[in-house]
Amino acid sequence: MKLSDQFRGPRLGTKLAVLGLALLVIPFFSYRQLVQMEQLMVQFQSQTLLVYARNIASLFNGREDLFNDLPVTLEQFEPLFAHPLQATVRLDGVADEWSAGLEDEYTTFRTNRTGDGDFSLLLGEREGQLYAHLRVRDDQLIYRDPEYLRLDNADHIRLNFIPHDGDEGRITLVLEQSGEIIGFAMDEDWRFAETGNADRRVQGRSVSRDGGLELEFRFPLDLLGSRRYFGVNWVDVDDEVAREIVGVTQSLPTADKEAFNLVVLRTPEVRNIVQGLGYSDARILVIDEQRRVRAEIGAVQETTPESERNWRSRLVDLLEDVRPWILSFFAGSYTDMDAQAASQSDAGDAAIAESLAGEPIAIKTQETPDHETILAAYPIISNETVIGSVVVEQNLDDIIAYQRQALEDVILVSVLSLLIVLIALLAFAGRLAWRIRNLRREASAAIDNYGRLRTSELSNEKNAGDEIGDLSRAVSNMLSRLHRHNTFLENMPRTLRHEINNPLNTLSTSLQNLEFEYPNLEDNKYLDSAKRGVHRIGSIVQNLADAANLEDSLEAEEMELIDLNELLSSYVANCNLAHEHTRFQYRGPGHPAKAMVSDFRIEQLLDKVIDNAVDFHRKDSTIRVQLDTYQDHLQITVANRGPLLPPALENAVFDSMVSQRGQENRLHFGLGLYVVRVIAEHHGGFVRALNLSDGSGVAVVIQLPLAEPIQTSHVPATESPIVAERVSAG
Repeated sequence: MKLSDQFRGPRLGTKLAVLGLALLVIPFFSYRQLVQMEQLMVQFQSQTLLVYARNIASLFNGREDLFNDLPVTLEQFEPLFAHPLQATVRLDGVADEWSAGLEDEYTTFRTNRTGDGDFSLLLGEREGQLYAHLRVRDDQLIYRDPEYLRLDNADHIRLNFIPHDGDEGRITLVLEQSGEIIGFAMDEDWRFAETGNADRRVQGRSVSRDGGLELEFRFPLDLLGSRRYFGVNWVDVDDEVAREIVGVTQSLPTADKEAFNLVVLRTPEVRNIVQGLGYSDARILVIDEQRRVRAEIGAVQETTPESERNWRSRLVDLLEDVRPWILSFFAGSYTDMDAQAASQSDAGDAAIAESLAGEPIAIKTQETPDHETILAAYPIISNETVIGSVVVEQNLDDIIAYQRQALEDVILVSVLSLLIVLIALLAFAGRLAWRIRNLRREASAAIDNYGRLRTSELSNEKNAGDEIGDLSRAVSNMLSRLHRHNTFLENMPRTLRHEINNPLNTLSTSLQNLEFEYPNLEDNKYLDSAKRGVHRIGSIVQNLADAANLEDSLEAEEMELIDLNELLSSYVANCNLAHEHTRFQYRGPGHPAKAMVSDFRIEQLLDKVIDNAVDFHRKDSTIRVQLDTYQDHLQITVANRGPLLPPALENAVFDSMVSQRGQENRLHFGLGLYVVRVIAEHHGGFVRALNLSDGSGVAVVIQLPLAEPIQTSHVPATESPIVAERVSAG
């Protein structure tokens, strides 16, 4: 059985997939259940309202007399409801004679001028006359001045209507200080009367009140024509001197001067029948076959005010905004939201049209995102002919409230689940990152900057059963194999020296004996070549052995305080004697430069650097050696004129087995500068090679710490004089 099989555990992908599914399962199925439950409750409520509408419609079946002679249609106009008046109305500016229960039927029209110019309107109908009572808020009342011909320079009322001939009718009601209201037919600009005579068909009175006035007038219904388009506007003038219009408050549905309100007359008999049939939180409409409203009872309950809704309700509102997209996703197709909204706005008219065609219908409508209703329409039949329809409309507050409560609970559960899973994910991810970080840190520390192994096994996560454990064991296995291979390579120079030295000694002795026995071969070129080959092989074997044992040997070296200025001066002098055909030049700091070093190893370091400079220097040029001291370190620079270092070798030339020599020097293994780096780092310094600034050669820079810091200006190593100066040919 493999080691990886012994520690097999759940994969990371499986863990993440399971945790991710926990986030989706709960809200997904909960919301699906809520949607289905809502559909069931809406269907049940729709059938209930349809049965209720059928019961009301049965009261009007066969009563054609209640649906005759109503000359008004609703269409798409803002209605002004005219209530039937039982008693005779006296035009005195006070609505005392109006029918009881109409106090709450006033319609208020507002302006944007902090209330100045607002008015409330109540309409009534009796014996062919349209009565109107207005309560106007006006901080400064300006009455008509008889000296002015213009009628728009004082507070007044403008009446818009369309008479039987189809032209636009315009009548201005001017206010006299006596309280009398006089009507004038006006020109198109609402400035002057068309004739000099008042229109006595329109009469009224006004009464001043604190902060405004009350006024009452009557208007013949015959002037309105068959469609009864009508509009009331209060025109406010506040400056008695300038007499300029400061604002107009309209009852019109839009600012378009061509738009009108619609006067809707109720049928008292129909209203009396349905008066006692009010259904809780519902509105009942009785409509004739021409879609004219005969009676209206009740009102649809308003939704919860925004100020009373808590944060959970607001969160539900946010979810409701994206609900159509969710439903379309469940349905597997995308629905255009604009088209959907338009169809919902026309749903009420479509339902009424279908009921007037003889088909009962109950649908769900949505006027705004916060206002959903169920509309049930049932036809009224007389002699197998549809003469009207009963429409019952109810808000879905109960269903919506239930759905919201359930949705809030789902949200809370989902949020709680999300937090729990999120915390679990964070803990899992944190622990996973911590484990990976520890494993990476240990794996990085297993090999030093120069590729040497420090350990053959990782201890972190070696017993874990997941992928990280597999990775730890795989890396440990790889390090173990690398360690065995590196041990073999490290021991090979010693083995080679031992194995090669014996036959090499035999070969060297044989050559000496051959020369002794045959003196005439002393100057033989073949014998000299064999001696040089034996010597070269011995040097290579010795270099390999020295490089392999260098680090162990350095640990045993004893450091002593040495003046490197004196050491370098003597060393360069010896170089001039040893290399007869090469010139060396030394420049020191002019004062002692003491460091804790091993003089033998420093000389070994210099040997390698000087040998490299001699091999690559240009013939008849000078090799320069310079010592510089800084505050806490010293710098040895060896520069020679010759070929430049390729950019790729500037950092790698001090690695083992790296050489720039050509094919003619295959016996060089690139160990010289590697030895330089190891010795420099052992002494707490570093070494690097760089091209001279003038491009004439290469400099090797060695930095070592001083034993005692000295006070001197600091010059960066790359700005050493021997490196930066543009030297001439030596």
